[in-house]
Amino acid sequence: MLRLKALGHACFMLSAEKYSVIFDPWLQDNPEAVCGPGDVEVDAILVSHGHSDHLGDAIPISLRLGVPIIAPYELAMYCARFGCETAPMHIGGGRQFEFGHVKLTQAFHGSAIVNDDRIEYTGMPCGFVVTMNGTAVYYAGDTGLFSDMKLIGELNDLRVAILPIGDNFTMGPRDALVAAEMLKPDLVVPMHYSAFEVIRQDVNRFAQELRERSLDCLILRPGQEEEV
Repeated sequence: MLRLKALGHACFMLSAEKYSVIFDPWLQDNPEAVCGPGDVEVDAILVSHGHSDHLGDAIPISLRLGVPIIAPYELAMYCARFGCETAPMHIGGGRQFEFGHVKLTQAFHGSAIVNDDRIEYTGMPCGFVVTMNGTAVYYAGDTGLFSDMKLIGELNDLRVAILPIGDNFTMGPRDALVAAEMLKPDLVVPMHYSAFEVIRQDVNRFAQELRERSLDCLILRPGQEEEV
């Protein structure tokens, strides 16, 4: 069995036996974060795109632990400039790691490092299908709805789909329901819906609407951990 822990906003830790990975580790300055970057112990860091609430603390965590940042090529090269170990990948590609298998999926969003004086493009955003101990978990990243989610569901026996529902920057609840129906996971875990007022959604209503479609929902509040 895998264990999935929510750390706030879109940050999750996935663990199996002696291995753990973290998705989009925005912890410092995250109003929902239940720990700091110095508390994280993982074997790899998966970053879906370059926006500050997703790249977050990936670089200092990678440097402290000496673990790779797995990300689309351009974003990985950005992180490598700071001395990070990286595992560059790209959309549609898969790779076997010691902890499990990672495949990058498309995501419809943007990806850039936005500073006061410039915007640095960091390639295409992505989602991840991570398979650990024979169990597949789809982390959609920030994305709008797209019809190839049906193919992701058909090509992977998904135990969990972690989907954004916040609207405005990503899918909202209505589109996320359609995504869930196409993906057909055993469990849907909503994310990216409460850290900012502009994305705030009623997650309990979303869960009820999933149940009405015979889909199971697991709401993980920041700090909660469950076997999946």
